[in-house]
Amino acid sequence: MGTIRFTTIAFAMASGVSLLAAGCGGATPAGGNTAGTGPGGDTGGDGGRGTAGSSSTAGAGGSTAGGGAAGAAGRGGNGGTTGGRGGTTGGRGGTTGGATADTAGGGRGGSGGTTGGRGGAAGGGRGGTTGTGGSTSGTPTIFYLDVGGEVRTAAAENPVPRVLVASAGQGPDGIAIDLAAGHIFWTGMGNPSADDGFVRRSNLDGTNVVTLVPAGGTYTPKQMRVDPAGRKLYWSDREGMQVQRSNVDGSGVETLVTTGTTATDRMDESRWCVGMAIDTAGGWFYWSQKGGDNEGVGSIRRARIQMPAGQTSTNRNDIEILFSGLPEPIDLELDVAGGIIYWADRGDDTINRAPIAIPSGSTAANRTDRQILVRQVREAIGVAIDKGRGRLYYTAANGQLGRANLDGSNKMELTGAGALTGIVVVDLP
Repeated sequence: MGTIRFTTIAFAMASGVSLLAAGCGGATPAGGNTAGTGPGGDTGGDGGRGTAGSSSTAGAGGSTAGGGAAGAAGRGGNGGTTGGRGGTTGGRGGTTGGATADTAGGGRGGSGGTTGGRGGAAGGGRGGTTGTGGSTSGTPTIFYLDVGGEVRTAAAENPVPRVLVASAGQGPDGIAIDLAAGHIFWTGMGNPSADDGFVRRSNLDGTNVVTLVPAGGTYTPKQMRVDPAGRKLYWSDREGMQVQRSNVDGSGVETLVTTGTTATDRMDESRWCVGMAIDTAGGWFYWSQKGGDNEGVGSIRRARIQMPAGQTSTNRNDIEILFSGLPEPIDLELDVAGGIIYWADRGDDTINRAPIAIPSGSTAANRTDRQILVRQVREAIGVAIDKGRGRLYYTAANGQLGRANLDGSNKMELTGAGALTGIVVVDLP
């Protein structure tokens, strides 16, 4: 264990940012037009398939699917895939029809290093999923925080760190990116004894810093996520002993989970909420409760984004404990498609992963499928993954900024300056 401890930091991640993954494309048959409408009570037909792509261009997406006349909605058209190796962007999925839609498959990107196609748009139901797998396009870029008050960035593969925001406020800890809106969001723990935590935002280049949740609007906010489609921000509040969210403009702060309410409760660090991740498609949010320094009482939990009817943050009964007895879990990261959760553990200085689901016959307390990927991450805080390129990135309070393959191999320290907290990785155009 490292000897460096910061009472104003504990863990943050990106999150909230999903990576733009891509896949290996092949040509598809010639494109159809629209799907037929299903008879009353039945599901509408599939959308037309995309046109064949050449070796450098993508097939076009299928067009709109017909909704069932009086029943379930038609499915979105299948996304056109790219032609041969090295193809460009995959085709867009078809739009959805009807009242409640299945998801449309996004076109898969070419193996030459391009992005996956976009999922189908929503037509009363949910939009299609994004194409996944294989290579990605753009420049992989990390954004991360120094608890001393800075927002920093660097190219992920050849990092030359630079400061984007030099006065980010006291104790920045959680960071999230909304690429489409061009925004960086971060939490600031402030002074825990003063109850003056805050949330701020800037442009991607660090300009136009604004305060969204003012000092005292949250207690000691840690890791955060952004849900661009739902227009929400999510974060864990450590000494506040709660999980919260707000609108992306900082309005409408609400509490989703409360783990303690009194000063006595606050003395129990197993109640402190630090990590945060969201699976909006699945309807879940995840968080970690760290416990004391390497005490072995940390846990990882989840609950439904939708509050159970008639319940509150203090008595909701849908909370699931996925892991208990961990050394001191901090930031979280999800691979939703793979059913895997990653986390940084400050107690034993490690980066870890495990299946989200508890193995059959096991419990949160005795499951043995935790895999330690990277060791000697002294005072580990942040973790982020770039699944398309098979990379993970991590930060630590002793200044470590590191990279490894997703299985933990080829560990490399990128820099060792500062006292680092939250981290995210995205593809910049």
